[in-house]
Amino acid sequence: MAAGSSSSSSGNSSSHLHLCLLFFYFFLVFLFCGGGGFVGVANARPVSSIVSEATYNSLFLHKDDSVCPARGFYPYSAFVQATRRFPLFGAYGDLATRKREVAAFLAQISHETTGGWATAPDGPYSWGLCFKEEISPPSNYCDSTNTQWPCFPGKSYNGRGPIQLSWNYNYGPAGRALGFDGLRNPEIVANNSVVAFKTALWFWMTRQPPKPSCHDVMVGRYRPTAGDIAANRTAGFGLVTNIINGGLECGIPGDSRVNDRIGFFRRYAQIFGVDVGPNLDCANQRPFG
Repeated sequence: MAAGSSSSSSGNSSSHLHLCLLFFYFFLVFLFCGGGGFVGVANARPVSSIVSEATYNSLFLHKDDSVCPARGFYPYSAFVQATRRFPLFGAYGDLATRKREVAAFLAQISHETTGGWATAPDGPYSWGLCFKEEISPPSNYCDSTNTQWPCFPGKSYNGRGPIQLSWNYNYGPAGRALGFDGLRNPEIVANNSVVAFKTALWFWMTRQPPKPSCHDVMVGRYRPTAGDIAANRTAGFGLVTNIINGGLECGIPGDSRVNDRIGFFRRYAQIFGVDVGPNLDCANQRPFG
């Protein structure tokens, strides 16, 4: 009787364990393979499934023209290689959300590196990725009050790469996250194509409190604080502009720089076949403190 009772108890325990494991397996499949719009890292589709090489080249029609200082510096292969370091980029949410995020990222880096003008061939929004480094920077972008990321003598932390990474307090943490010495060797961002794209993606994906990440804003994960609500920092492409350069561009109705960013975004979203979403500008937003 004791043996029979023990055997029944063991069988029940085994059955319960099996059911629990089975439930856990299906929960993970639901969570990471589409349930609620989530996509897990292991199952994330590469950005190349959204942006083919042909599409990439159609977005940046003039990046390799002789008049562009960055000609040859931003190949498709470097972009794709850099995205592998950030597997959630362009992989969170449904297909429309993924496409919209990628379009927003490419629009922002296009404005930061544009060589276009109002009457440029193929329009002003075909000239992204024309520059890889700021021309005639007004300073060395060293914030000497920042003791966590102290400037290295003789180095300049001016804008470089697709996002025009600037200031020692950005070069330092970007380098630490990506495996290079951003304070002693900031020039690598303008000398290595993959590193350059990685710095842009690092900035895009990384929260820098009180700022959310651009990624969180574009995929619907932004949760405004009371301060954000008071400052009218509403989710949308305009908030991404606020994160990137709000101190100079936001709170200004009709700012030409903001409009240029929006122009790129509209063109790319149309090519990807998605809408641009709400709150495109930051004219009524206060910059982050």
